[in-house]
Amino acid sequence: MPSLPPGQNPVPDGRQSRKAPERILITGGAGFIGSHLCRRLLGDGHEVLCLDNFSTGERGNIEELLSNRSFHLIEHDIIHPLRLEVDRIYNLACPASPVHYQRDPVRTTKVSVLGAINVLELARELKVPVLQASTSEVYGDPSVHPQVESYWGNVNPIGRRACYDEGKRCAEALFFDYHRQYGVQIKVCRLFNTYGPRMHPQDGRVVSNFLVQAMRGQPITIYGRGVQTRSFCYVDDMVEGLVRMMQTDPPVVGPVNLGNPQEFTIFELVNVILELTGSSSRIVFHPLPEDDPKQRRPDIALAQQLLGWHPCISLREGLEKTAAYFEQRLRHGAVHGFRPERGLQTARVPPSTDSGFQTTVPNSIEGGKDETRIHIFGDSDFGPCHDGVRKARGGAPDSPGACGAASGCAGAGNRAP
Repeated sequence: MPSLPPGQNPVPDGRQSRKAPERILITGGAGFIGSHLCRRLLGDGHEVLCLDNFSTGERGNIEELLSNRSFHLIEHDIIHPLRLEVDRIYNLACPASPVHYQRDPVRTTKVSVLGAINVLELARELKVPVLQASTSEVYGDPSVHPQVESYWGNVNPIGRRACYDEGKRCAEALFFDYHRQYGVQIKVCRLFNTYGPRMHPQDGRVVSNFLVQAMRGQPITIYGRGVQTRSFCYVDDMVEGLVRMMQTDPPVVGPVNLGNPQEFTIFELVNVILELTGSSSRIVFHPLPEDDPKQRRPDIALAQQLLGWHPCISLREGLEKTAAYFEQRLRHGAVHGFRPERGLQTARVPPSTDSGFQTTVPNSIEGGKDETRIHIFGDSDFGPCHDGVRKARGGAPDSPGACGAASGCAGAGNRAP
């Protein structure tokens, strides 16, 4: 198990002390956890670049941040290379719920593997730290309980969940190989079940499923007999853990479990939700999905040792906050049949705040006639690069661009119309 070198204190006690403002990239920044991390880092005084292709992330999660001059929205697919000038990278880009990652399993694997390579190459070029948001799914259906970081897992490599489980395992391998071979400064966290406001109401996870079904008076669906266990970490606690991990000294690389060690059966979770909502929904049982883990609970001794971190929000308190969020969405009719669209979902900002541009470039990964559109919204310190990726503008007008291309390149200090 990874441990701290003698005499080193990785982080100060209590909440992280504020550092000098930095430019921080968050891939998957419009997703559930990513949008909370954006707000946290903005609140800490940093400049945030939120990168997302909106395949599962929601624009509404970050809409209110668009007017913040320290926030920049970059619409880009992480399976394509990218160039940006940043000080730190959080890699959260990947569909994380079975209903999402099983819809296009090949693409899910690409996001995990090619996405990891792309952020690692960027971190290698810039010589900046990069944090990988890995998952408890690397443990599969565990035979060791609770799960410790030294446990190698029990994963079905050819099952329906393998696109996510093995994709994340491969991403971890890439992170450690880049660290050993190229000296990239890495941080790897294994995130256990997380919940809270801005979860997608129909992402298929138990908390969102049960809350929406209870509030609508619909039957509550339990897979199996409800005796399988999970631990549930409130999103604010999870974000605190991620920030603390990023701020550790370079020798601390992980992997480190982040999650709530308090364990509940699925049936216990249903009872708490029925009590909180006052719902009279009945319970229906369905067969357990393939490879669904029977137990899931993190051992967080390493996080406590290295980060001084442990969850603070109780399940009941967190569910109350989450229920209030879903109630608001239901009231405004914002919960409906979820039909994710493959590829890009073009996002537009209101005319009063649109200071971005749009460019179209060939799809360099998948080939064919597809195109990748990249949009950057927010402050105007960025320019397009000739190879379809982005880098902070470094050249004066009519000079070679930040990408080093000739002055005819759109990125050569010229603003797109």
